[in-house]
Amino acid sequence: MKITILGAGPGGYVAAIRAAQLGAEVTVIEESEVGGACLNRGCIPTKTLIASAEVLHKVKNSQNYGLELNGSVSPNIYKIVERKNKVVDIQVKGIRGLFKSWGVKLIEGRGTIEGAGKIRVAMKDGSNEDIESGKIIIATGSKPAGIPGFTFDGTRILSSDHAINPSTIPQSLIIIGAGVIGCEFAFIYKEFGADVTMVEMLPHAVSGEDDEISLLLERELKKNKITLLANTGVERAVVSGEGTSVQLTDGRTLEAEKVLVSVGRSVNSTDLGLENAGVKTGRKGEIIVDSHMRTNVEGIYAVGDVTGGIMLAHLASKEGTVAAENAMGGNAEVNYDVIPSAIFTSPEIGSVGLRERQVVEKGLKYKVGRSQFRALGKAHAMGEIAGMFKIISDEVTDKILGAHIIGPHASDLVHEIAVAMEKGLTVKDIARTIHAHPTLSEGIMEAAEDVHGSAIHCPKKEGKKMAPETAGPV
Repeated sequence: MKITILGAGPGGYVAAIRAAQLGAEVTVIEESEVGGACLNRGCIPTKTLIASAEVLHKVKNSQNYGLELNGSVSPNIYKIVERKNKVVDIQVKGIRGLFKSWGVKLIEGRGTIEGAGKIRVAMKDGSNEDIESGKIIIATGSKPAGIPGFTFDGTRILSSDHAINPSTIPQSLIIIGAGVIGCEFAFIYKEFGADVTMVEMLPHAVSGEDDEISLLLERELKKNKITLLANTGVERAVVSGEGTSVQLTDGRTLEAEKVLVSVGRSVNSTDLGLENAGVKTGRKGEIIVDSHMRTNVEGIYAVGDVTGGIMLAHLASKEGTVAAENAMGGNAEVNYDVIPSAIFTSPEIGSVGLRERQVVEKGLKYKVGRSQFRALGKAHAMGEIAGMFKIISDEVTDKILGAHIIGPHASDLVHEIAVAMEKGLTVKDIARTIHAHPTLSEGIMEAAEDVHGSAIHCPKKEGKKMAPETAGPV
């Protein structure tokens, strides 16, 4: 079976390797660089910048750990970016090495679907190459979305692509949008020394998260002296030699050296030749697929951001695996009910399943358990006590409906609950499991115990009388 994949991001390259593992003859067409936006302009670059920011924060606050630092410490943005580039380069070479290992052919150019099973590649040298393929997987990803009145110039008005490659740290920065990307950059640039103001149309930062998590993050934004203007829209930006002014919809004007527009991402589905094959798209250009990653055209699949769903690299990879297996005659499917997500703010956020408001909207009977990081000895030893654990369970079945963590290593901790949800375990199953001490994961056990009022390190709830079966060891 010949399978051709358009795009070598986290959806495309994973699909390629999985298809090769199953015995397919695989060709990947990539216009820029393997790894896609995630590796080259998103996930990995930002996490590398965050790592530098975290070390800087620790060093600046070393006295809190009984350490004396003689002299000053400051960010060297050139070396920070240089390190970021090295990390990305290592990962890119790793993917290329995997392609070679599994016999995946990489063609560097832009692919366009000419018809069923036919692709034309515009090569970088100006020539064209025609490919015939039994199956096609589209994994072309997304790009930073813009807004009217804010034209990206890479100097004063930035996209996230520009923000990962600063030549200097601005004295002041306005971030339009307080979603995942905007909040991560807010903490990065604030730690590096910029005065940061965020403008968000919605009532809260990271409004897609559970409401309690959003409120806790807003508290941390305030503690870090990052200004958040919620329920506020923008009209336009005016660039001058001195900086940039942003006109708000309420009549106010903000001034800053630079503006970062972070209002989400738009799908890369134009000029792919979708119409030549009759592939259906939605109103925003997203390719319509089912849970098997099949489009309406036999033999053509699509995965990742280009489908317009939840834009997460790890979900794209799972979809890529599913598409590859189905292209090879399988019947795999994506479980969209259990998709963990992580936000690398300070503190981190990890979530899986339903938010409490979604549970309410569904009319489900539920219980909530909570525990605090400040109740954990490990958190105090680390000097990071801000945050909480929250587990939402079905009142009847005791199965987990959702879980939300904000605090140190939340991005890692959430996966214990994701596994429990995937396997249909109950809250009591987690509570009965002994968790090592002292660890941060004890907070998950405590939150699970708190669902039924048996958490040892949580204050007694008024009017709560414990049933005998939960009063003793569980």
